[in-house]
Order: sequence, then structure tokens, then C-alpha cells
Amino acid sequence: MTTATLEPVTTRPLKVTQWRVIASEWTKFRSLRSTIWTLLVGVVLMIGLGAIASAVTANQYHTFNAHDRAAFSAIGVSLAGISLAQIAIGVLGVLLISGEYSTGMIRSSLTAVPRRLPMLWAKIGVMAGVVFVVALVGSLISFFLGQLLLSSHHLNVSITDPGALRSVIGAAGFLTMAGMIGVAIGTIVRNTAGGITTFVGAFLVIPPLTMLLPNSVSDRITPYMPPNAGGSMYSGNGGLAHSLSPFAGFLALGAFLVLLVAAAAFRLQRSDA
Repeated sequence: MTTATLEPVTTRPLKVTQWRVIASEWTKFRSLRSTIWTLLVGVVLMIGLGAIASAVTANQYHTFNAHDRAAFSAIGVSLAGISLAQIAIGVLGVLLISGEYSTGMIRSSLTAVPRRLPMLWAKIGVMAGVVFVVALVGSLISFFLGQLLLSSHHLNVSITDPGALRSVIGAAGFLTMAGMIGVAIGTIVRNTAGGITTFVGAFLVIPPLTMLLPNSVSDRITPYMPPNAGGSMYSGNGGLAHSLSPFAGFLALGAFLVLLVAAAAFRLQRSDA
């Protein structure tokens, strides 16, 4: 009679790779209701406010003076909802990481990814990928819906007109960068309320205050404020008398984003969870 022997089963631990960390962060992203609802709010604001602005403009255009008519942009009006959608997307970016700090889950995340920075790159990558796709769809809907409403008074433009497609893509790019900035701020501040307050201050409070400075100073600073630089990416002039070109606005906002991400990486590496 023979006796069967069982060989011990050995399992190799899975190697931590950037793609596996991205997959993990994607699972976190789609599993949280708050992220889905916040993203939905951003899209609704983008489309809804753009439609309202287009309808109101179409009905009141006959009351515009010569200056207002010269400054009128059918593309900018249809994409007017971006100004509030940026806040929802920025808040989403902050929540993506500050929520882990508030619940203590960040310790588990950093234990699984001890090198830390791959987790930050994964969060930023997932945020950028999801927001760009959703924002591009929302931007297209906003544009076509807005032009449909403006067409009742023959104020509409076509997607093939100069600058139209670039503005639609630029709007999605701006919202994507705003979300990435939110992730960076959340990583630096590590507190949901503080992160949201910081983002709102940078995008809604400080830029208008710079316009109170003397013109010689304001004209040099105001165009480079994050919402104004981003606005030039999709509205042409960013709503300012002195504004950046779309490409210059992209570079200015990109530089701001790079600085914040570098600060977030430094903070994540140097500080305990």
C-alpha cells in the first residue's frame, strides 16, 4: 500500500506594476457613488448652463449694442457651462485622494504600493482618462445643443467653422486639467474641506481679485490665472480684454499643473500617511 504525499503549493506574490496600480485605482473610481454623482453633476452643469445661456442670448440678441455684438461668440456661449463644471470636476479630483486620507484607507493603498508615486500617477491617469472622455461627450452635446438654440435667430456656427472643433476639444482638455489639479491639491492638503476650499479659491476667488489691481499689474497677471488660461483654450479670448492665445493658455495651465503635481509628489514621498 502506497501513501500519497502532497507537495506544498507555493505562490509567488504579484509584482507591483504601474498597470496593476492603474487597474486598482480604476476599480476604486468606479466603485464609489460619490465619484459617479460628482462627474454627473459636472456634465449636467456643462450642458444645462450652456443651453440656458444660448437660449437667453438668442432671445436678447436684438437688444445688444455694437460692442456686445462684436464680442459675441456662438462657440463661447454654447460652452458657457464649463465655468461651473470646472468646480464639480475639481472637487471630484480632490475627493479622489482626500477621501482615502479621511477614512484611513490611504495606509492600505501605500502598503500595497510602497514606492508611493505609482499610486499618484495612477490616480492622475484614471482621473484624466475618465474626465476627458466624459467631458468631450458633454462638450460636443453642449456645442450642438447651443447651436441649435442659436439657430432660431441665425446666430449659430458649424463644427467645421474655424476654431469650433478646437474649442470643443479645448473645453474637454481644460476640464481634464482641472480634475488633475484637484488630485494634486488633494494630495498636498490631505483634507477634503481644505482641498475643496483651496481649489475654489484658485479658480473662483483669486482670479477676480486680480482685476482689482492697477491695470499695469492686472493685465500681466490676470490672463495667467488658471480659469482664465483655461478659458482661452475653448472661448478664444477667455472673456478678457487682454488674453492668451489657445496654445499659450494651454501652456500656462500646463505649467501650473506640473508645479502642483511636483509638489504633490514631494509631499507624498516625504510625509507619512
